[in-house]
Amino acid sequence: MVSFTSLFVATVAAAGALAAPATNMTIEATVPSLVERGGTPSSTGTNNGYYYSWWTDGAAQATYTNNGGGSYSLSWSGNNGNLVGGKGWNPGSSSRTVHYSGTYQPNGNSYLSVYGWTRNALIEYYVVESYGSYNPSSAAQKKGTVSCDGASYDVLSTWRYNAPSIDGTQTFQQFWSVRNPKKNPGGSISGSVTVSCHFNAWRQFGMALGSSFDYQIVATEGYQSSGSSSITVS
Repeated sequence: MVSFTSLFVATVAAAGALAAPATNMTIEATVPSLVERGGTPSSTGTNNGYYYSWWTDGAAQATYTNNGGGSYSLSWSGNNGNLVGGKGWNPGSSSRTVHYSGTYQPNGNSYLSVYGWTRNALIEYYVVESYGSYNPSSAAQKKGTVSCDGASYDVLSTWRYNAPSIDGTQTFQQFWSVRNPKKNPGGSISGSVTVSCHFNAWRQFGMALGSSFDYQIVATEGYQSSGSSSITVS
């Protein structure tokens, strides 16, 4: 999922920047029929004190809902298309401890991760807590391992060339921490991610994030799959 994730998640910024934020707890499908058939149209903004980002290419039947506080829910079906959504903060932080809880039930390719971007340099980053049938470690260069919050993570990096990003089409690096073993999907899930633990480890492996943070969310992603999640972020 390294290839599809960076492609469609990076498009969140490009697609979402053009969409008006939702004013209700549920984002209504009010765009043309092709997107309506795909369920909830793409959007970014703020909701109940949290930043949210939601993007879909419209190929899957997907419903994204902003619930109270830091909660969101997502369901998708059809084993088709790309989508990603979640809640968090904008800007992100190098010192935040991210807490999440809820349910995560993927069927096929999917991630549950702390996800974000930096500028100066432009970096796309992931701390993957759980995933479906595809392990992102299989398609990136392993730098080593790090122990954070009582768990072991594989540290990896890869490059994306002429790919969509928060600053349009760019060439940029992706930084990864992938929990090993992953938290088992299929039901209740919870945990905490001390982002400084990962960021400091990445720096020791020569992987320096940019000096300016863009958004930082707990994201549920899917690619040619189906599933559901209901996550609360704090």
